[in-house]
Amino acid sequence: MQRTELSPGLVIQGFTPPLNLHDFRLIAFDMDSTLINIECVDEIADAVGRKPQVAAITEATMRGEIADFKESLRRRVALLKGVSLRSMEEVYAQRLQLNPGAAELVAACKKVGMKVLLVSGGFTFFANRVCERLGIDYMRSNVLDVQNGLLTGRMIDQPWGDICDGAEKRKMLLETCAQLGIQPSQAIAMGDGANDLPMMGEAGLSVAYHAKPKVREQAMVAINSGGLDRLLDVLG
Repeated sequence: MQRTELSPGLVIQGFTPPLNLHDFRLIAFDMDSTLINIECVDEIADAVGRKPQVAAITEATMRGEIADFKESLRRRVALLKGVSLRSMEEVYAQRLQLNPGAAELVAACKKVGMKVLLVSGGFTFFANRVCERLGIDYMRSNVLDVQNGLLTGRMIDQPWGDICDGAEKRKMLLETCAQLGIQPSQAIAMGDGANDLPMMGEAGLSVAYHAKPKVREQAMVAINSGGLDRLLDVLG
């Protein structure tokens, strides 16, 4: 498929720009390393001296080298056992930042009447706060089990299932489209890792943000430098 670099660090394939933001009704974001600057699980692990061990699993999973996301996440969460909620708060306050252009892109989408969905293989502890900061309409992510103020190394099953993996991200995108009465072709999906590919494959426009090679190759838009709001250069 023909790939075109519109400007440095902004690559498109499979369509001729510009598309129109008004043609879309929903935008779905991954959270870790897409909407925000960190992989939360890696930073939580730092509190117990296990960041290198956890980060290596995260990197292999996001690159698609570990195919079973659920098992990968269970392994990483098990290594978080004993981390305090105070340490979690410190990760949020001291390390987590919105990526450049996140607020601007969400605001532009909401201005034209689009709804915003966050689907994360990360954790509600952070996702709820990111949703509140950005005014995000819908969210799905994982719940860490906590007892006596400490992580147990497990996650809590939810009514929709056990872990938000790639299949669950795809399902949530499709369910949200159905709830809004729109077609998946009217949705945009943005992510950086292999577990984002199932939802990106359903959306009318798939966007890779500073993504792993496998994701860049399959996305219709690849933002390889600059902020999330560079998507607006493609959407007239």
